[in-house]
Amino acid sequence: MRKLKDYVQFAKLRLSSLVVFSAAISYLTVSQPPTLSQPHDLHKLLWLVIGGFLITASSNGFNQILERETDKLMTRTMDRPLPKGRMSVSEGVVLASLLGLTGLGLFLAFINILSALLGLLALLLYVLVYTPLKKKTPFAVFVGAFPGAIPPLLGCVAATNGFGSITLQACILYSIQFIWQFPHFWSIAWVLDDDYRRAGFKMLPSAGGRDRASAFQILIYTLFLLPISLSPVFFGMSGIVSAIVISACGLAFVYQAQKVFNQLTINYARNLMFGSFAYLPLVQLAIMIGK
Repeated sequence: MRKLKDYVQFAKLRLSSLVVFSAAISYLTVSQPPTLSQPHDLHKLLWLVIGGFLITASSNGFNQILERETDKLMTRTMDRPLPKGRMSVSEGVVLASLLGLTGLGLFLAFINILSALLGLLALLLYVLVYTPLKKKTPFAVFVGAFPGAIPPLLGCVAATNGFGSITLQACILYSIQFIWQFPHFWSIAWVLDDDYRRAGFKMLPSAGGRDRASAFQILIYTLFLLPISLSPVFFGMSGIVSAIVISACGLAFVYQAQKVFNQLTINYARNLMFGSFAYLPLVQLAIMIGK
């Protein structure tokens, strides 16, 4: 049982599930509406869910291998299996490799080659570029947003097939998740800034950390997210009910960011962090249902 818990922690089960949800919702959004004679291709959706989960778990695993020493310095990560010695580096490498190869070769490649290539690109960018940059520059958050927004793109490619399937719809869904990541990760970084500084990570956009400059950038990106999230309505992907739901979510999100800007407190940043966890799935569901 202890080993199973370690594997779950190694794969970051909840984070991986959120990523899979994003890919699956995007798949359903761009698919043709199901009929009795032509239901959704459920086995393809299943391959997407399993493959996406395995790739994300592999990325999380390699991330923990590379950061095992810094994880010892942070309160929230020091109990992970690698820092605590419950898992060896070689075991972690084997497990993360098996997860990645299985996700790419046995699931995403069976959907189409582009799906497998996107999964591989997300893994490589996250592990080899974003992870080492976290100690060097706050720009790492911008770099990490590229692989972080691939799940909805992957869902669209899985649904529509082939190299011509990166359509306007796919780019719009990618853009929403891309911009959302900035207030999301910066709110987390605000709450955990003391932990991150102990480990040498530079995650907040301002060198001053929890200051007005960081809060201003959080607010600006949150404001910019609202019209981006409404773009599916402007381009006919979704309807008026979706616009109402998205607007309500966006205004509530902006209100939380404005509180951080005014008060500069950890409590308001924590509220924004939880708001970000709710915002993305609610908006993605609204777009899908409004279709």
